[in-house]
Amino acid sequence: MSRTLNVVRMQLANRETYLWVPLLILGSAFVISVIIWAILAAGGVTTNMYGGGAQAPLWYFVAVGVQALTLTFPFSQALSVTRREFFFGTMLTAALASALLALVFVVGGLIEDATGGWGIGGYFFRLDWLWASGPFVAGLFFFTLTMLVFTLGFWTATVYKRWGAFRLTLILVGIALVLLGVIWTITVTKSWPQVWTFIVESGVWGLTAVLAVITLAQALGAAAVLRKTTV
Repeated sequence: MSRTLNVVRMQLANRETYLWVPLLILGSAFVISVIIWAILAAGGVTTNMYGGGAQAPLWYFVAVGVQALTLTFPFSQALSVTRREFFFGTMLTAALASALLALVFVVGGLIEDATGGWGIGGYFFRLDWLWASGPFVAGLFFFTLTMLVFTLGFWTATVYKRWGAFRLTLILVGIALVLLGVIWTITVTKSWPQVWTFIVESGVWGLTAVLAVITLAQALGAAAVLRKTTV
């Protein structure tokens, strides 16, 4: 366990990657959203205004997942860190960063709820559909979504490191074809109403569970490939 924690310390040697840059992106998106809402409120808009800027750091976390392998894995091998320790330490680092973002997300939503959208009816964190089951579920959803995009980047980088760009492209094309096959099947069988009904009835809990399963699958896939990956 101590060696795994050493991997966490190694990943956090540059805290900007995991902490300050994501917070900067989130804060910048929030400030820009508030300025836009203030302009709209000054122009006479009286209805509640919503923004999706809280997802801005998620796109960056794909790059974080890539960098977690490409920039740190060779260094970890030079320090005789096992692949298992590197994997769990990296996942723990990502979980800590995701938990911090989720906490900011929840606190921001609670403030918006208490102030009526910062006094101007603007909602950046507290989206109705997401907060329908309460702040804990909203935070859990945001945490899971952040881990999802991180493991996507980590898995992609691991496959690339192990087999190169050509095989990675083949795998991505294969996944795209499978998804298209699923969409084609749903369309041909005219099952879209049932699919949307299932999604709506599952709610945020159901969506979070699906995202968690995908995240776990990506993490396990990355771990399996990492076992044979060389520097």
